[in-house]
Amino acid sequence: MKHRSCYFCRKHIEAVDYLDAKMLQRHMGTWSKMKSGRDTGTCSRHQRRVGEAVKRARFLAVLPYVSR
Repeated sequence: MKHRSCYFCRKHIEAVDYLDAKMLQRHMGTWSKMKSGRDTGTCSRHQRRVGEAVKRARFLAVLPYVSR
């Protein structure tokens, strides 16, 4: 099994922007549930930051809580 490197580490991104809905959609499944770091290849530090960004984006109605 090949280890996938973290997208944010490769691009040298420190802060995850909660207004960038297109980037956050890549880390979410079809029912708007967050994918695990194992599925996306994100390291644990950036996975925590993605989680915070998704929660902020949902609160500000940038992302949906549930999509059907």
